[in-house]
Amino acid sequence: MKNLTILLFLLSSLWAGAQTVTVSEAMPLRNDAAYHLIGDLKGNILLLRDRVTEFEVQSFDENMRKVWEKEIFLDRKKPSIIGVLPTRDDFGIVYTFRNRGDLVLKAHRYDPAANLIDSATVKNYGELFYTPRIEVIRSEDKTKLLTFYYERQNEFNVLVFDLNTMEKMWEKKFVPEDVQYNRDFQQMLVDNAGNMYLILERNNRRFTDKPHQFKIIAYGPSTDLLTRQFDISMGDYLTYDVLFSYDNLNKKLVAGGLFSLETRGRAEGIFYLNTDPLYPADKTLTFHPFEEEMVNTLLDKTKKKGNAIPEVSIREIVLRRDGGILLFNELNKKFERRTNTSVSVYDRGGLNSVDYYYDDVFVIAVHPDGAIHWEKVMHKKQFSQDDDAAFSSYFLVKTPTALRLIFNDEIQYDNTVSEYVLKANGSLDRNAVLSTADKQLRLRFRDAVQIGPNAIVVPSERRSRLKLVKIVFDKNI
Repeated sequence: MKNLTILLFLLSSLWAGAQTVTVSEAMPLRNDAAYHLIGDLKGNILLLRDRVTEFEVQSFDENMRKVWEKEIFLDRKKPSIIGVLPTRDDFGIVYTFRNRGDLVLKAHRYDPAANLIDSATVKNYGELFYTPRIEVIRSEDKTKLLTFYYERQNEFNVLVFDLNTMEKMWEKKFVPEDVQYNRDFQQMLVDNAGNMYLILERNNRRFTDKPHQFKIIAYGPSTDLLTRQFDISMGDYLTYDVLFSYDNLNKKLVAGGLFSLETRGRAEGIFYLNTDPLYPADKTLTFHPFEEEMVNTLLDKTKKKGNAIPEVSIREIVLRRDGGILLFNELNKKFERRTNTSVSVYDRGGLNSVDYYYDDVFVIAVHPDGAIHWEKVMHKKQFSQDDDAAFSSYFLVKTPTALRLIFNDEIQYDNTVSEYVLKANGSLDRNAVLSTADKQLRLRFRDAVQIGPNAIVVPSERRSRLKLVKIVFDKNI
């Protein structure tokens, strides 16, 4: 089947301008355990296919034609990929395998032609009787890799690896006092210099005489490999949701969150945190209740209870160059129900079905002094069943002039893809991008990869067949 190129032109005020959409041929997925969209390296878009015992890299040209495929070889005994790490000029694969009973973590580095150019053993964990869930976190500039896993609810085994030199920077076990991972762990970060920030949250509940606070543990080159920790008091506010990020430009640890006052069942406002981990007394912490106008825009009057918002999650933080943030939040909920279908007269349990609702997004811009700059609501309504919400939510495209929030209007086979174009001053436009009618596409925008200032690649899965869809946006928008 020939590759399909669709040009969408300026036909009415509903269209953003000209997008170029290019679709690859369909590829069967029945033998794949997973796939990883690596991105654009030297003009070719690379895709890694994981078939458990076999691993293959496929390359697509600018017209999304497959130009080559190459098998790559990991260690033979039960290799398990835990991270695929693209950079501008190459890509890495981090995986575990067993060697004579020892669990080993290893890193490979490949050039754009999928030739192995470097390899290193990151860590030999020895004869573990179980395989821990190793988490992988990258620095903003993609040069540092932090891996960690926890044991006994309060032991954090952390390692930072330099992906440029392919050498370990440091390794340490942290055992904070009176901590339970499932209760207190919030987030782990690594900055461009290889410093770790372990964020814990304590006493996030109303009926306790202990203070609600975040505990920050910092370690790395900036602390001379000495452990530093400090607390941030939240006063009478409870955390409904929170997301931390490290601002490498301004050298600050920042957070955007949603707070509650009486119950954690509804978010009642946002908070903003900005602090220097080396001088934690130098911090900004502000709280802002939701404006009634915004809540009225988001919620039906029959569901509104004061200026509070239920069933909302923070999706991401976009850092501003001045030290402020854009806080992206999305209304979403999951509803599990039991059908009446019975397998036999002896089985009256039925089957579980899950409904997913992903609705409006609201963005709040915050100045570095904690003051609100502007607030915007982006309406959408997505509903799906039993698909793990794979086709819901959105992808944020960061262009030189604006942010593009792109999403499926509806979760169905024949669907319109739309976008919101958000400028730095808060101005907002909605445009139609493309139609999937008669194109055999189901786009997974949450798994998209940005490959240029105005271009993304999105995987499409339909009936166990994968297509890669490249969208190039109008540079003038």
